[in-house]
Amino acid sequence: MAEQAPVITIDGPSGSGKGTIAKLLAEKLGFALLDSGALYRLTALAAIRAEADLEDEADVARIASGMDIFFDVSGEEVAVTLDEDDVTRAIRMEDVSMAASRVAALPMVRAALLERQRAFRKMPGLVADGRDMGTTVFPDAPVKVFLTASAEERAQRRFNQLQEKGVSVSLRDLLEDIRARDERDTVRSASPLRPAGDAVQLDSTELTISQVLDTVLELVRDRLKM
Repeated sequence: MAEQAPVITIDGPSGSGKGTIAKLLAEKLGFALLDSGALYRLTALAAIRAEADLEDEADVARIASGMDIFFDVSGEEVAVTLDEDDVTRAIRMEDVSMAASRVAALPMVRAALLERQRAFRKMPGLVADGRDMGTTVFPDAPVKVFLTASAEERAQRRFNQLQEKGVSVSLRDLLEDIRARDERDTVRSASPLRPAGDAVQLDSTELTISQVLDTVLELVRDRLKM
């Protein structure tokens, strides 16, 4: 039986820094990256481009299964390719965001994307970033990290990011949004946000990105004997 590629799962709430750590980790190890949060946006974009009916569950699920997706970690930010087309910016457009929320509610699409996510598992290894990577998608992953930070710290990080982009926003509103999202994610029936039983929980509230990365790398080297 062929050896399975190792998977490192990085789960956690919005603003915990899991996306940044997953990218840096994949780049450092030479592993592939799976940004699971982008998959519904990619499905929505692919469906829009195919002029599909977003209410046609079977057709949208077929589109989700057939997408050729690649996450490139070599640049400053993760570049997303769909069928050899750079869609890094396109998947953030408002119409795609709206469509993504619609297709995410379709059970057949969720099932198709579960298999699509698992197909990213190839040698030499995979870093999977999301909310249920360690609990639902890759329950047998040898390295699982649940990264969190206080709601206040996560709101401040998001506030700083938006300020740098020239976006005017209320820190109080951001904090309320994060708390509301945490509540939704933790009580939902399908794949609720929670650490896997064998995940290492890491609070990044008082840590720098470098400190978090070093801690996770040490865990990876210990678990994978690298």
